Amino acid sequence: MKKWATGFIIVLVTLATIGLMIIQVYWIKDAVKVKQALFYRDVNQAMTKVVYGLEKMRLQDQVRHQKKLYRQEQSFLSTFDSLNQILYGDSVNFSSPADFNDWIKNSGRVNNAINQLTLNWAVEEEGNFYYNRKAKIDSLITKELRLKQINTRFEYGIYNPATHSMILQRTGKFPEKLLNESYVYNLSTLGSFYSFPKKLLIYFPNEQKFIVSQLWRLLVISIFLFTVIIFSFSFSIYIIKRQKRLSVMKNDFINNMTHEFKTPISTIALACEALKDKDIQKSEPVYNSYINVINEENKRLGTMAEQILQSAVMDKGQLKMKKVKLDMHTVIQNAVNSKQIVAKEKGGSIELQLKATKSELLGDRIHLTNLMTNLIDNALKYNLNKPHLIINTVNRNDSLLIRVQDNGIGISKPNQKKIFEKLYRVPTGNVHDFKGFGLGLNYVKATAEMHHGTITVDSEPGKGSTFTIQLPIN
Repeated sequence: MKKWATGFIIVLVTLATIGLMIIQVYWIKDAVKVKQALFYRDVNQAMTKVVYGLEKMRLQDQVRHQKKLYRQEQSFLSTFDSLNQILYGDSVNFSSPADFNDWIKNSGRVNNAINQLTLNWAVEEEGNFYYNRKAKIDSLITKELRLKQINTRFEYGIYNPATHSMILQRTGKFPEKLLNESYVYNLSTLGSFYSFPKKLLIYFPNEQKFIVSQLWRLLVISIFLFTVIIFSFSFSIYIIKRQKRLSVMKNDFINNMTHEFKTPISTIALACEALKDKDIQKSEPVYNSYINVINEENKRLGTMAEQILQSAVMDKGQLKMKKVKLDMHTVIQNAVNSKQIVAKEKGGSIELQLKATKSELLGDRIHLTNLMTNLIDNALKYNLNKPHLIINTVNRNDSLLIRVQDNGIGISKPNQKKIFEKLYRVPTGNVHDFKGFGLGLNYVKATAEMHHGTITVDSEPGKGSTFTIQLPIN
C-alpha cells in the first residue's frame, strides 16, 4: 500500500472516531437534560404533597385552637353572666352569645380581652407551629422524596417574606444556597395576621451528582466503548506500522539471504568449473585447495540454513532444550576455539578471563555453544579495527555472569532496544561491509530466556559493546 493511502486511511479513521465520540457526548448531554427535567418534575410532585400535608396539619391545629377559643369564650360569658347577676340582678339577660356580643360593644375591656386571646394564639402559631413540628416536616419530606426514588441529601427551610427571615432550617448549613439555589413553594396564609404567604424552600447539595448517578450504566458503557475504540484505533495504527516495518525488514532479509547464499554458491560453482577444466594442470595441492574451498563454503551454507531453520522453529514455539549438567567454561572455550582462526585472520585476539568459581549449570550444550558463537562472531564481524575480545565470567549470588566485550563499532542507544528483535539489523549508513540476516541476537536472547536467564547490552558508538548474559547455576 502506498504511503499516501495509509496516511489517508489513518486520517479518515481518526475523523470517524472523533465524530463518534462527539455524537456520544451529545447523547449523554441530552440524557442528563432529560434526567434533570424528570428530577425537577418528581421534586415538584413530591413537594406539592408535602405542602398539602403541611396545610392539613395547620388546619387541624387551627380547628383545635378555635375550639379552645370557643371554650374560653363560653367560660368568659359564664363569668360575666355571674357578675351581671350579682351587680345588676336580672336587668341584663345573656341568653345567647349574640346577646353578649350586643352588650360587649359597650364594654371595651371584654372586647380587648377576647381580641388578646385570638392575637396570642396567632402569634404563638406563627413562632412555634413549624418549629414544634420540625420532626414531622422532615419525616414528611423524606417520605415523599423516597416515594419518587429521590435518595439524596436535602436541606429545607421555612422563609417569612414579611420579615425577610428564615423561621426554620433543617441543619442550618446552607442558608445562602437555600435563598439562592433552592426550589420554592408557597404555603397558604393563616388569616388576616399573615399578609404574605410563607415559603417552603428545599435544596439538594448533591443534585448534579445524584442525576449523573442515575446514568452510571450509560456512562460506564460509553467509557468502555470510548476505550475500546481508542485502543482498537491505536492498535490498528501500531499493527499497520509494524507490518510495514516487517515488510521492509523481510525484503531486506530476502535480499541479504539471496546475496549471502549467492556468494558461496558462486564460489563452489567456480571451484567445480576449475576442477573440470582440462586446460588447468591439476596437482594434489591444487585439488586439495579447491576441495577445501568447496568444503568451507558448504559449511557456510549449512550454518546459514541452520540459522534460518532455528528462527522458524522459534516462531512456532517448538525450540526444545535438552538440558544436562555441563561446565559453562568448557562451552565458552569450545566456542572460542572455533573462532580463533577468524580472529587471527583479522589480526585480532580473544582473551579469556574465566574467574567464576561456580560454572556448572543445567543447559543445552548445543544451544549454549551457539549462543557464545553468535556473540563472538558478531564481535569479530562488526569491527573496523583489529578485533580484541575479552570474555570473562564471575559469580553473583546464585548466577553466572558472562561478559563479552569488544572494541567494535558500537551501538547507539535507540538501536540497543531493537537489536534483539527478529530480522532487525543496525543501520550502518554508507558502510556495507557487514553481512547478516538479523537473526543471531534474536536467537541468543531466546536461548538465554529458555535457560531462565537474561541478556543485556552496554554500548556506545565507536567505543565497542559489552554483552552480559546472566544464567542461574542452580
